[in-house]
Amino acid sequence: MGLPDFGYSYGAELRENEARASGRDLRVSFKEMVELARAIKGMKLSEAKALLEEVIAMKRPIPFKRYKKGVGHRKQLSGWKIGRYPVKASKLMLKILTNAEYNAIQKGLDADSLYIKHVAAQQGPKLRRIFYRAMGRATPRIEQLTHVEVVVEERG
Repeated sequence: MGLPDFGYSYGAELRENEARASGRDLRVSFKEMVELARAIKGMKLSEAKALLEEVIAMKRPIPFKRYKKGVGHRKQLSGWKIGRYPVKASKLMLKILTNAEYNAIQKGLDADSLYIKHVAAQQGPKLRRIFYRAMGRATPRIEQLTHVEVVVEERG
């Protein structure tokens, strides 16, 4: 077993006060993951995990700034009213953040002083299927997979 053959968008070398984790080929909406990544970037790790728990419980929405066409307004948001509750994406992001936290602890970093330095979501491969229709026709059914990577940094 060697190192994985995929690359990271953050950079080749990590410093001593950084740790990273990634999720590959996730069956989750790419658009929701991009908006979720924008919302938690720069936050303290404990605050980001609390935010994701609130999103999973449908208590706090995530503002949608880029992929906002047809998205309704949420009264809980201030400043930017357009948003949603990306529950599935939040569950997967919570797993990746927990993994990054454990990687940092394994490296000898303090879990209470971790901040999210970098988070990115990229499009993965497409799963192409066929949805059979009436009268001998068929419609393509394409599922977009998503790659996510997180880098946490100890600040003290």
